[in-house]
Amino acid sequence: MNVALIVVRYPKWLGWAGFFSMAFFRFSLWFNSNYSFWKLMGCGRNGTFDKTPDWRQWAVLLVYSDKRAVDSKLHTSHLSLPTKHYPLNTSHYPLPTFLLAWWRFFGCEKWELLLHPIEGHGYWDGKKVFGELPRKTDYEGPIAILTRATIRLNKLHRFWKYVDPVAAQMAGAKGFITSIGIGEVPWIKQATFSIWESKEAMKNFAYALPEHAEVIRKTHKENWYSEELFVRFRILASTGTLNGKLPFKINM
Repeated sequence: MNVALIVVRYPKWLGWAGFFSMAFFRFSLWFNSNYSFWKLMGCGRNGTFDKTPDWRQWAVLLVYSDKRAVDSKLHTSHLSLPTKHYPLNTSHYPLPTFLLAWWRFFGCEKWELLLHPIEGHGYWDGKKVFGELPRKTDYEGPIAILTRATIRLNKLHRFWKYVDPVAAQMAGAKGFITSIGIGEVPWIKQATFSIWESKEAMKNFAYALPEHAEVIRKTHKENWYSEELFVRFRILASTGTLNGKLPFKINM
């Protein structure tokens, strides 16, 4: 099982096209049997973890099986790296022509990531969408982290009071590379996708920072979430641009 995360940014004054895409894309994805799970999501302001939506930046997450990777006769993403760059057996992932045509028509920037889930726990919409995963492996290379939660309505104030300041400190953490705030529903269904130089660097931020450790304690003690998910990924490929640059480059 592999995962594609596509983050697109619309030109100035065309954010409305991204908003409407969240409705139109559903029809194309509903009838596409290549995916076992998919989500259309918005981003926080300037792509960060923020209560204010960024109307120009949007994300699509696709979960698909290696066995369903399509051959060259089918429509695929333009992400095409030589086979030797892939640590695992990956191929093009099937991306509906309608989505590609929409992004081209509106002149979007597009950052594409291919990911392989290696560790994690939790549920998304009541499902283990990334399969059965161990909580720990011996992998120590560059790593991507997805943390996602559905916040209880009566805990929204507490969540944003404590989590927002901690998220702001992440950019200065040792070993941090980049991150984006994504979510299905503003303020309520939130996720952070971040990339780190190593698992150790991520753990140092998550558990050594007193403010972050306190947030982790409060989430469990006060039962902030009705559902939560934590997954770590190997990064198989990264291509494209976001705000004029490639946010993460794989060292060959």
